[in-house]
Amino acid sequence: MIPVLICALLSLSVADSDLDTLYPELEHSRTIYVTENGPRLSVSAEQLKVVSRRGGNATLPCKIQRDQSLAPNRKMRIKWTKLTSDYLKEVDVFVAMDYHKRSYGSFHGRVHLQGSSPMDASLVITEITLEDYGRYKCEVIDGLEDGTVVVSLDLEGVVFPYFPRLGRYNLNFYDAERACRDQDAIVASFDQLYEAWRGKLDWCNAGWLSDGTVQYPITTPREPCGGKNTVPGVRNYGLRDKDKNHYDVFCFTSHYKGRFYYLIHPSKLTYDEAVRACQKDGAQIAKVGQMYAAWKLHGYDRCDAGWLADGSVRYPISRPRRRCSPTEAAKADAFGLMDRKGTFDSTAGPKQPTY
Repeated sequence: MIPVLICALLSLSVADSDLDTLYPELEHSRTIYVTENGPRLSVSAEQLKVVSRRGGNATLPCKIQRDQSLAPNRKMRIKWTKLTSDYLKEVDVFVAMDYHKRSYGSFHGRVHLQGSSPMDASLVITEITLEDYGRYKCEVIDGLEDGTVVVSLDLEGVVFPYFPRLGRYNLNFYDAERACRDQDAIVASFDQLYEAWRGKLDWCNAGWLSDGTVQYPITTPREPCGGKNTVPGVRNYGLRDKDKNHYDVFCFTSHYKGRFYYLIHPSKLTYDEAVRACQKDGAQIAKVGQMYAAWKLHGYDRCDAGWLADGSVRYPISRPRRRCSPTEAAKADAFGLMDRKGTFDSTAGPKQPTY
């Protein structure tokens, strides 16, 4: 490449009068145009973000634009994958080629192409789970031509900070995943935490996010939380060692099936008694994520503390009043994590035949 470049520069430096001598056959009046063909196949989405809820359905759009000069191809391949939160991997979701179709893993039996036309590669996801949240890539391959588009699936829900009975800063990343799962939730993404911060979530303890970073949201700067003179925002500790480092976690949950309710009992109950009382009523003791979802998504309000599945005692307030979080609507950790021998009422989790 270097000799060619040098020659090109030298030839440009030659005077125009010398060109006739060097290249007598050159016709100066001729203009040569070089053009490149544009893509003969492309894909697009009329919306890059689709919002749904746990248990619902969603259609991720993907439309194919194909040059009419291309010969018909029955072997055009459509493939959908899900991008991991760190973008390092792609998880197979669905692939189709002519009459051959296959769905993968947890998506098996829950996904299919909308197929409203031969050029419609939109993906329909049914019975959406919390784990379905994220970004999906639609890839179309037609011979030597190909195109891709990425669409996000967002869920209605709520982010909540969480730490177990062991106390604060006791969870490595994998413990954090289990802790959220045990409370009917998943580890929140940065986008979910950012939206929660925009909704006034303020929490001064750092927690894991799904991409392996540790962050916390501050709406009211103060000395113990990064400094009083700092700007509001999501504080970021960056990536941490998933095995060795220990923090709290930010969980995310969405709508649930069934009914969340406060179980009225003639007497106060220990934790074990509360568990049995819920079972006797045809339900199960509620999880922390279910209580947050009832409070945030359904406006559940009860100024009575009750046991939850992790042994904590809490109550949800959506209408502030005296003796019940008078300053703001909030899920109140009335007594935090209690000794299970204490006595309180119980909160029953979603009541339905499958539990």
